[in-house]
This record gives sequence, structure tokens and C-alpha cells, in this order.
Amino acid sequence: MTLAVKSFNSGRVRLLVLTPEYSDFLWLGALLAGDREMEPDLTWCPDLIDCDDLIRNTHFDVILWDCVFHGGSEDSFLQYLSVSSNEKPVLAMSAEPAAERASALVSNGAADYLSRQELDKWNLCRAVRCLWYRQQLSESAHGQLGREVASGFINRDLFFDRLQQALLRAERASQRLALLHINLDDFRSFNESFGYQKSDQIMLKLAERLRQNLRRMDSLMRIGGDEFAIIVEKVEDSLDITQIIRKIVNALGEPLSIDSQNVVVSASLGVATYPEAGDSPENLMRRSNRAMFEAKRDPGTSYRFYDRQLHITAGYQLRLEADLRNALRGNELEVYYQPRIDLASEEVRGVECLLRWNHPERGLVGPDEFIPVAERSGLIVPIGYWVIEQACKRLQESAELGYPGLVFAVNLSFRQFHDRKMTETIFRIIFNANVDTSLLELELTESAMMHDPEYAQRCLRELNQLGISFALDDFGTGFSSLSNLQHLPISLVKIDKSFVQELGQSADAEHIIRAIISLAHSLQISVVAEGVETEGQLEFLRQQHCDEIQGYYYARPMPWKDLVQFLDNRSRSACLQQ
Repeated sequence: MTLAVKSFNSGRVRLLVLTPEYSDFLWLGALLAGDREMEPDLTWCPDLIDCDDLIRNTHFDVILWDCVFHGGSEDSFLQYLSVSSNEKPVLAMSAEPAAERASALVSNGAADYLSRQELDKWNLCRAVRCLWYRQQLSESAHGQLGREVASGFINRDLFFDRLQQALLRAERASQRLALLHINLDDFRSFNESFGYQKSDQIMLKLAERLRQNLRRMDSLMRIGGDEFAIIVEKVEDSLDITQIIRKIVNALGEPLSIDSQNVVVSASLGVATYPEAGDSPENLMRRSNRAMFEAKRDPGTSYRFYDRQLHITAGYQLRLEADLRNALRGNELEVYYQPRIDLASEEVRGVECLLRWNHPERGLVGPDEFIPVAERSGLIVPIGYWVIEQACKRLQESAELGYPGLVFAVNLSFRQFHDRKMTETIFRIIFNANVDTSLLELELTESAMMHDPEYAQRCLRELNQLGISFALDDFGTGFSSLSNLQHLPISLVKIDKSFVQELGQSADAEHIIRAIISLAHSLQISVVAEGVETEGQLEFLRQQHCDEIQGYYYARPMPWKDLVQFLDNRSRSACLQQ
């Protein structure tokens, strides 16, 4: 049940109160009552399902969150609030003192924290009022910046203030930040050819195009007649910045239409990062400007990092992504197969299909190196479908070679679920291949389900109706494992190799593996242990009645022809033993 309580005549600041207890809602309402400056309007939500509906479909200025209100993981729920609430401030509240909780909660996305032990009318009203004012100021700044870019008006003071606020947020959350300084090359020629008014239209069209390729949290500003600046917040690593650069470079490369003429612009990008390049707006601006002038030395649209190591890393990632696009077209990708052994019969029950890249210059590139690039660029989606096609092809061949019951398992990336035609595409692949779908198994991790759980579950149900089975990979490493087992059509779980490799060294690993096998079997779910390398690990898993194992003890991943030879050798050995 959701109650919307209009406690005041003319609501101004709208608060969503997330607490399971109605008495707490009334208490908080009483503390806020009578504040004429805010005239708060409170909505109580004690239910998680209603919470999602309210956040998506109703406007609130501040979210007041009791930390006991979550779906099993406080950190994950706070991150969900931070993302889903359209960046509205979250005021967290719990019984612990601020010294114990505030830092961690603010780092995970809360805007402020209050302890129940210190909560009174003045503290609560002050905190809500500060967050409300800050939000109004932020929205006003965003709107003003948007109008300035649209009108060509430039306010460098406002830009430096915005950068200063972003730096403070980065410092408070111990995160990195990047400042991108973009200067259009030879813009004087556009002024001479089209005049200042038409040249300004070029800048406005570019601004709109660039904004469409940025994240919501990133800020775009025009800081000169032919210059833009972009503040990129919440940067995890150089790959994040690389992805932004790639989008900007692609956006700049597309022609613009001015007076029915197609105009192509080029630009030089300078990148400075916090904390590497400094911790003040002046330092970041000066160093991104220096990097931009370094980029001017290269023809066409180019970029430079102020930090040399970051420049090398980002450049390598961009080249790797370009090479990967060519690899998909040029048949450089190859599927390797690692056998899964049935512990009861010692037979090869199935194989996991693993992607390898034979680069013409670098040789065999490891998946740990190129899979993250493929996922961030979106290339993992067509690559994933290609691997499924290869698995279906080999599935047919294995039946013709005398191994008709071999299961082929393919990893499904979380990015696959961003494709709204995933089910349709996979159906078309298996229909064209005309294979036994019960022998096709899709492996997914818990992270694959987090982007859009409802859509992911619907996809899995539809594919399961076609006969495809599903395995939950890296089982035991995520917080939502049990709920996934309960609500998804999972027929197999894979014990993460990190647990298997601790066998004989950690009693905790043994207890965890016993619990996973017992839980899975009680739910009629099979278990595969990954990363088995020693006789001791094998014997322990056999004693615990693990169904299958996969690892170097039996075989490393291998090309198709080596797998066929491996299967033939085991088949001959089995015949000799009989």
C-alpha cells in the first residue's frame, strides 16, 4: 500500500519517504511540519514494488530513505536509487552514529546522512532544505548551461564553478574525473566561407550532437568561439574515458548540413584527469589545453592525454577496438572448446565455447584483454551471436562424427540483454542451423540480469520454451544467487574457480562448495566445478557428488580439430577398458 499524505496546503518541496513503518513516517512528518520556507509535501512508500513505480512515474525533489528499507542489499538498493531517481538527492537515515555510517553511504550515492540518535526538527529541516536548495541550484545551472550552449553565449565563471563542484564530488567519493578540451581545427575558414552567423550554427549543431553521445552525468559547455569543454564524472578507469573519446570522435566525423552543403569538421581534443593532472579547475583547464595543442600536431581529429601513460593506454584501447571490428569481418576470431567431464561416468558430457582472437600482428590475444573492449564498445553483441552460430555448426558436426549427445555451452554477455531483438536473433540462428536445442546451453552471470531484470527474465523464459537450457556462471560470487535460482529457468550452476582453487588451503572454500552442491541438488539443479587442476580437488568434488568438472586436470581449451582428436582418444580408451 502506498499512501500520499498531503500534510500541508501548498506543497513545494516534494519528499518520498521510504520506510517500512507508518509510525516513522508520521514522526518524520511531524518534525518537518510548520517549515514555512519549504512547505513540504510527503509521500510514504513502505513497499519495494510501489517504490519502483513511484520513482519512475512521479516527480520528487528529495528522497528520505530509512536504511532498513531495501531488497536484501543496502549498497545495491542505494545504487539503484541513485541511478533510477533521475539524480535526485537521497537523504539516508539509520540508528548508527554518523561517524560509523556517513562516509560509506555518501560514497555509494547518498547525498547526506542523519543518525536517528541526533535527529530533531532542526537537523531534519536543515538537511532537507540544504539538499532541496542544492538540487534547485544544480537544475538551474544545467538549464542555464543548456541555454548558453544553444544560444552561443559563454560564461567562463559558470564553467569554472561547475568544474569546481564536480571536483569536490570526485574528491568526496574518491573517484576520478576527466576534463576534455575540444578545439575545432581551422575554424577561421568556416567564418570566411559562411560568415559568423552560419559558423555559429555549426557550433550549435555540434553541441547538440555531442550532447546526444554523452552520459546524463557528463557536462558539455561552450567555452570559446570554437571551443567546447566536457566534464566526465565517475570515471573508473581509462576505458571509461576511451569510450567517451570514441563517441566524440565518431560524432565529429559525421558531416553537418549548412545551407544544403555537407560540412566536415575536424577537432583536437586535450584530456586532463583528476587527480593525475591536478586538483583545481585552473590546473585541469591549463593542462587539458596543453594536451589539446599537442593534439594539433596530428592531422584530422586527434586527441592527447596530459598524462603520458593514460594516453598510451587509451590509444591502445582505441586501436584494439578498431582491430577487433576488423577481426569480426576478417575471420580472425576463433572458438576454442574446453571439455566438461561427467564425474560418475568419466565421459565428456559437453564443452564450453570460449572465444580466442588470432591477431595478425600480436598473435593470440587473451580474452581478458579484448572482451572488456568488446563489451564497452557493444561489439560483444554481434560477436556473441557469431559464437552461437559457430556452436550450432559444431553441434551438427559432432553428431555426424558420432557424438550426438554433446552439450555446447556459450557465454551470454550482459550487453546481449541490451539488444531488444535478442530472442528473435537467437531463434533465427538455431532455426537456420536445425539443431537439437536441448544440446545448446547459454551461460550467464548475475550481472547480465541486473540491467533490466524483467526483460532478461522474459528472454530466458522464451528461449527456454524453445528447449534451450541455462547455466548460472561464477555461482557464489554475487549477492542475488538464491533469488536467481528461484525465479529463473536455471538447470545448472557453475562453481567459480576461485573456490575450487582454495580447496586444501581454506576450510571456508570447502564449506561453501558443500553448501552450493547441496543447495543445487535439493532444487534439482546440476553442478559443474570450474578450474579443477589437481587430483586432490578432483577427489574432494567426487566425494561431494559434484556432477561435472571442467579444468586443466583433464584438458585446456582447444581448437575444434584438437577437440575431435581428444574425443576420439577417450572413446578408444573407453573401448579398450571394456
